[in-house]
Amino acid sequence: MAQTNRDRQVDHSALRTNQAFIIGLLILGFVLDVPVLVALVAAVMLVGTAFPSAGLFKRIYQHVLKPSGLVRSDVRLDNPEPHLFAQGVGGVVLLVATVLFVAGAGAIAWVLSGLVVALAALNLFAGICVGCLMYYQLNRFGVPGFVHAPLSGKEQAS
Repeated sequence: MAQTNRDRQVDHSALRTNQAFIIGLLILGFVLDVPVLVALVAAVMLVGTAFPSAGLFKRIYQHVLKPSGLVRSDVRLDNPEPHLFAQGVGGVVLLVATVLFVAGAGAIAWVLSGLVVALAALNLFAGICVGCLMYYQLNRFGVPGFVHAPLSGKEQAS
């Protein structure tokens, strides 16, 4: 079955909302020294990766922020898979951080959480998705499962 441009649409406002929640909750967790917030964000990210329609932060965007007019949609022709991959990588890093908190290695856990904050901020403020770049490199190398190449200018114009 051929995919259409509609299958390749991503609302970047939903992505930015997701990143803003990730950054805000992880910084709040660090400032208040509440590691459970890291575990919460890890769970939200991993569930949202496995079941994209169940992503809590994206649902807040869809059902609260967008309908209220606080955030407008920014739908673009884009592959959703690299963004989900990036979210999954971040979720796994935060899962490792959560395990480290439980093991008593809080300093390392906060460093990992800070890394996720930095990468989410890079994406939110500069539009650079490192996880997406990783996905596309894996596609370029022919790694199974990474089937979507970056959309070309011709596809984006149609």
